[in-house]
Amino acid sequence: MTQEFNPINKIEGTLELPGDKSISHRAVMFASLAKGKSRIYNLSNGEDVNSTKKCFESLGIKIKKKSNFTEIIGNGYMGLRKSSHDLDAGNSGTTTRLISGILVAQNFKSKIIGDESLSKRPMKRIIEPLSLMGGKIQGSANFTLPIEIFPVTEIRSINYEMPVASAQVKSAIILAGLHCNGITSITEKIPSRDHTERMLGLKSKIISTGKTVFVSKENYPESNDYFIPSDISTSAFFIVLTLLSKNSQLKVKNVSLNETRTGILKVLIAMGGKIEIDNIKQSSGEDYGDIIASSSELKNIVIDQKIIPNIIDEIPILSIAGIFADGKFEIKNASELRGKETDRIKSICHNLTNLGLFVEEYEDGFSCSGSISNFYPAFESFGDHRIAMAFGILSLLLKGGGKVDNFNCVNISNPNFLTQLKSIIN
Repeated sequence: MTQEFNPINKIEGTLELPGDKSISHRAVMFASLAKGKSRIYNLSNGEDVNSTKKCFESLGIKIKKKSNFTEIIGNGYMGLRKSSHDLDAGNSGTTTRLISGILVAQNFKSKIIGDESLSKRPMKRIIEPLSLMGGKIQGSANFTLPIEIFPVTEIRSINYEMPVASAQVKSAIILAGLHCNGITSITEKIPSRDHTERMLGLKSKIISTGKTVFVSKENYPESNDYFIPSDISTSAFFIVLTLLSKNSQLKVKNVSLNETRTGILKVLIAMGGKIEIDNIKQSSGEDYGDIIASSSELKNIVIDQKIIPNIIDEIPILSIAGIFADGKFEIKNASELRGKETDRIKSICHNLTNLGLFVEEYEDGFSCSGSISNFYPAFESFGDHRIAMAFGILSLLLKGGGKVDNFNCVNISNPNFLTQLKSIIN
């Protein structure tokens, strides 16, 4: 589906968005592992989280949508059952990598498959540490999907130093570590998202080389009620649109304010963005609150290497802010973008070049400068939900509008994106 966008006048109103995708994945997994009934409020309705739900239903877990929450009845420790078919993770790297950490500890064989895009994404990063723990896990010759996981007698605890910042790899090790009698430690030099640690209440220690997290069978999840704050990655599209629109103000309610996720707010504020945070609360170890954004004059800044893991998913929409900000926009130290749903560096550069901007592509990032000369462009989504939404936002800001191909890929994270936009456009 090609989606056309017309230019807008201003943004105003209030949004309440679906639950954070990262937290939603984990809530489904922890509730499925626990013994008994759990309730999840404001669970993400995106296709990625649906893939996680379907995988656990295939493993014998009962999941039911109620009027205002999702009910999951978990089978407790080692209570998963062998699936009668391959586990289809769809387009979800989070589903694949995290569930692998659980499956290596089970007493049955599993096979994980995915769509064409997911089947190209690197899995060696989880295969290696899970194998060190005694797991018998095997990918393709290129360490991609399909992944086959074979039963073993026992998973053992390890002390692991993360070679790169990756919340998915860290979480896979933690989930395997939940099945060990001994204590597994994971040390990371650069902080990555810590939803898994917070939701499980894991102990950690700050050391000279970074941070170490500890996990064992004692941390195995129990049934619980979860409220999932709104996704800050989803919110970022609407926040940037508001900052770049004249005479505009928007409130996004109950957004996750986890400090490993709020890098996008810090960068936008440093660029001159008028952003306020109000009504801060907490649920399952996670801070959340209301974000109020207002029209702003932005200026590009040097983006610190250390914050890149914190903003990796928001770089597509951040690049749109960079186009309209004063000065040259540049991202470096972000090679992780090449292993997402698409090669996001190449995809962003392709679309920015289509605007008539001067774009320079690096191995680990890109820069852009100059003036827009194509005022009714046709953008490519490359089947990537974040690319599609970012260039949909850009199209709204161009004097001739624009269009984005294969726009229905936004269903991966936010199927109601267009409806939400319509509710705040004046």
